[in-house]
Amino acid sequence: MECFKCHNLRHFQYECPQWNKEEANYAELDETEELLLMTTVENGSKRNGEWFLDSGCSNHMCGDKGMFVEMVSGDQHFVKCGNNSRMTVVGRGSVRLMFNGTAFLIRDVYYVPKLHKNLLSMGQLQEKGLAILIQNGICNIYHPSKGLIAHTKMSINRMFILFNERSNPNAIEECLYTSSDLTYLWHQRFGHLNYKGLKTL
Repeated sequence: MECFKCHNLRHFQYECPQWNKEEANYAELDETEELLLMTTVENGSKRNGEWFLDSGCSNHMCGDKGMFVEMVSGDQHFVKCGNNSRMTVVGRGSVRLMFNGTAFLIRDVYYVPKLHKNLLSMGQLQEKGLAILIQNGICNIYHPSKGLIAHTKMSINRMFILFNERSNPNAIEECLYTSSDLTYLWHQRFGHLNYKGLKTL
């Protein structure tokens, strides 16, 4: 064993004779702030298309207001970044995403206007009952009853990214129906009058 303080062998850091508690570095977490730790390499892609799975992020976060299907603006609070800077959270809402052909409604997402990347908190996903397995460069997300719901390979810069396949998150999906039956056409023209009423007319 090697001491991480003096790098000598045969004792741990907490047993080190050179250890001085006054010099110890510690992290102080403010209850009103949430910590955000993330580093990535820019690749020029649009920020609404990729969502980073982040184990150090305390909450789901998005910087694009257009991604939200619903949002509640409440009391502003802050998230603290790894470089000790702060970003303001101005709202919380739900985002509709599509990964691997499956649509998801992600709730309790912070709206942080200054954030340039979208983050999915692994801790928050696990609180919702999802299991996350990272093995051999692949991240799989499992639902308790539906099984595997999302998977992604590790990127070049060792990040796990889920790509949103929904081009317009606020678009309403429609099913178009064509019919040669004129009864159905007149049913619609008369304000969805029932068929018995159509026969009477």
